[in-house]
Amino acid sequence: MQMIRKNAKMAGLVVLAFVAGIAVNQYSVLKAQSNKVYELRTYTTNEGKLPLLLDRFGGGEIDLFIKHGMTSVGYWVPDDEELSKNTLVYMVAHDNRDAAAASWRAFGQDPVWQEMSRSTQVDGQFLAQRPEVLFLNPTDFSPAK
Repeated sequence: MQMIRKNAKMAGLVVLAFVAGIAVNQYSVLKAQSNKVYELRTYTTNEGKLPLLLDRFGGGEIDLFIKHGMTSVGYWVPDDEELSKNTLVYMVAHDNRDAAAASWRAFGQDPVWQEMSRSTQVDGQFLAQRPEVLFLNPTDFSPAK
């Protein structure tokens, strides 16, 4: 009887070790898959140009982001009355910073994007300044991880 208990205890430890090994392995896989980097971009337009910029984003620019490997997270206009007249804030996700650089490079070279940019800026440039760009890494406790 004592031998059966000892074997049962040993079997339990083996199963526990096996399950713990799977859990650690799954955690490692999830951690490796969740090393995304998020890019927050703020565009400030010249007076009266925000509606044109929003039309361009909604009219195919986001599709080009997707085509070139970017994941759309969200697109916003500030709730502040003044900023809502000339500001677009959006976030895209990339697998890592190298992927971000490659995506933006391919996006900028895409003939569809080049034509879209040319045709929508015939009456002057949209942006009052260069976009503000901030890359973000999720914290360990972030739901975005």
